[in-house]
Amino acid sequence: MCGIVGMAGFMPVNQSIYDALTVLQHRGQDAAGIVTLDDLNCFHMRKANGLVSAVFNIRHMRRMQGNMGIGHVRYPTAGSCSASEAQPFYVNSPYGITLAHNGNITNAHTLRKELFENSHRHVNTTSDSEILLNIFAQEINRFEAHRLSSENIFSAVSRLHQKVRGAYACVAMIIGHGLVAFRDPNGIRLLVIGARQRADGRMEHIVASESVALDMLGFKILRDVAPGEAVYITGSGQLFSQQCSKNPQHNPCLFEYVYFARPDSFLDKISVYSARVRMGTKLGLKIAREWKDHNIDVVIPIPETSCDIALEMARILNKPYRQGFVKNRYVGRTFIMPGQHLRRSAVRRKLNANRAEFFGKNVLLVDDSIVRGTTSEQIIGMAREAGANQVYLASAAPEIRFPNVYGIDIPNAKELIAHGRNLEEIRQLIGADALIFQDLTDLIEAVREDNLEIKRFECSVFDGMYVTQDIDKTYLDYLQLLRNDDAKALQRQNDMESLEIYNEI
Repeated sequence: MCGIVGMAGFMPVNQSIYDALTVLQHRGQDAAGIVTLDDLNCFHMRKANGLVSAVFNIRHMRRMQGNMGIGHVRYPTAGSCSASEAQPFYVNSPYGITLAHNGNITNAHTLRKELFENSHRHVNTTSDSEILLNIFAQEINRFEAHRLSSENIFSAVSRLHQKVRGAYACVAMIIGHGLVAFRDPNGIRLLVIGARQRADGRMEHIVASESVALDMLGFKILRDVAPGEAVYITGSGQLFSQQCSKNPQHNPCLFEYVYFARPDSFLDKISVYSARVRMGTKLGLKIAREWKDHNIDVVIPIPETSCDIALEMARILNKPYRQGFVKNRYVGRTFIMPGQHLRRSAVRRKLNANRAEFFGKNVLLVDDSIVRGTTSEQIIGMAREAGANQVYLASAAPEIRFPNVYGIDIPNAKELIAHGRNLEEIRQLIGADALIFQDLTDLIEAVREDNLEIKRFECSVFDGMYVTQDIDKTYLDYLQLLRNDDAKALQRQNDMESLEIYNEI
């Protein structure tokens, strides 16, 4: 669940892309990268592990000249955590192409093999994004250099759609031509396009994972890039677009609205903030209906995605809303952290209980979702240590019982607390006095209200139904071996050993 941005303008874009990545930082804290394209048709790249503010300094920014560029913040779901996996990626043939990608390719193993056997293309990392770049380059290479047109580019994207399975939103640059952006035919991953007019009348364009990147740079939202659509922006500011999929479907990821996206974003015409308020309405009404004799004294959110949800629940239940936890904003999101040990150790460093709001009270804690149960168990324990009499927990999302294969780090069903367990078993494991989950139908209605044109969301983590229809037990078993916490720990150890060898050299 990375963050991507691409910009084509008539002034240096390095600072604008940097600023856009800072407001997309919540989408990935593992690594960051920017590539710009200058007037001499040279790429300038900087990428490394770390937050945006740590990866780029003045000397890097001065070096990244050009009026066109793309940027990326990484949240690792495929590949290792090595700096070599940071995006964007680059190939020098044909033309010189660089690409950044948000999502996950489900047939990456097969595509990697085909690239080597059929096109003699070597993929140097374990990242599926580099595979995607090489397929795009392979398709672009079918056309003669002096004849590459918008129609050729759209044809290349169309052929890519026919080969690639999974979820992907991409931004790319082709030297001598322009900026390309495209979205998977199911529209699982999100992409929005905007424009702003300069004083001289020329138009500048931007594409990004979330609308907040457009807002802070003064771009007007044109629209969401449609599922299966490709957008091509030339160096002179011309904008071309075309549907490149024969049978596009609109199935955006439901979990974006629950957890990942910023509340001030509009995604597929849906206000994330309004959707979360409606989640609170639905869940508050469910509690009022099913817990008629509740003795809740106060409603307390688990910061900070759930704050808007909890405030609306407090209104519905006619109970006080209080900020019972103080958050250390300098600790990363624990769900995004790679590995159970890191997630567990981060919880107490991230949150501290305000004893005055817990002592002697029956508290309803509200969270956006419960994934592994790590955070929930510890926070309930913190509430009890702060003197709470009874601790109830409400989740604004249904039980997460199934792996995610489209770019969210939930690859192993055995790591999910709700997998194979009923409500009472989950309650006992996390230590709550009572537990309630949002109904899936209510969650879908809460999100869909702003855009009734969406007929189906990608909600496989809740119902186990994968919209690409290519996921079977064999693939899930492979994914579990590849991306469970033990495998990630081993990969991090290998990454560190490689770094030590590199430093010695």
